[in-house]
Amino acid sequence: MDSVIHLKDIKKSYFMGKQELQVLKGINIDINKNEYVALMGPSGSGKSTLMNILGCLDSPTSGTYILSGNDVSTMLDNDLAEIRNKEIGFVFQQFNLLPRLTALENVALPLVYAGISRKLRTEMAKEVLNKVDLTERSHHKPNELSGGQCQRVAIARALVNNPSIILADEPTGNLDSKTSHEIMEIFNKIHQDGNTVVLVTHEDDISKFAHRIIRLKDGLLESDRLNVHHAVMA
Repeated sequence: MDSVIHLKDIKKSYFMGKQELQVLKGINIDINKNEYVALMGPSGSGKSTLMNILGCLDSPTSGTYILSGNDVSTMLDNDLAEIRNKEIGFVFQQFNLLPRLTALENVALPLVYAGISRKLRTEMAKEVLNKVDLTERSHHKPNELSGGQCQRVAIARALVNNPSIILADEPTGNLDSKTSHEIMEIFNKIHQDGNTVVLVTHEDDISKFAHRIIRLKDGLLESDRLNVHHAVMA
């Protein structure tokens, strides 16, 4: 299978004065194209730090990170930003939508940075809004949408660049259980369409939708197993 993410002996330390705080202590993970992975761990396990490295928001202190054939371990900020925009679609717990922009304009935003023409941006944004069943709300602003609808907009924005991976950080953390189920159904469809999905969560009932569950503890890999009983949507 094609490896989209290859992590070899990833370590991350922070320094408080002269004191070194080791957060990641040597992580080895391979994630293949079209895998659906849940990344789990208690507070302090290092999963947020690992997510930042996976998302090219931070660089490891040592080790190798190959993303879609690119060694991003030692890239400078400008190069990381370019890789981020091209290879990774982010979905956050807080939605991170711009309040003055419509749903359509929010979704099209990454394409502005990619230098795509307005006409093509609009067409691409409409297409992904249709994928998340939000076409009829495309001209509404975030304050005119429910929490679930805002998260659908955020998912559409993550998809619009056709990235190598969708990285979702606690995507149902602000939603009720019914809406959470609807959002997970969308992620299921995204995976079925061929996307690679990495879901960061601390909720067991959310992780059960993934096909593989990776658990961290104290900066180390505690377990990495296939979830043969993953939830199937109705």
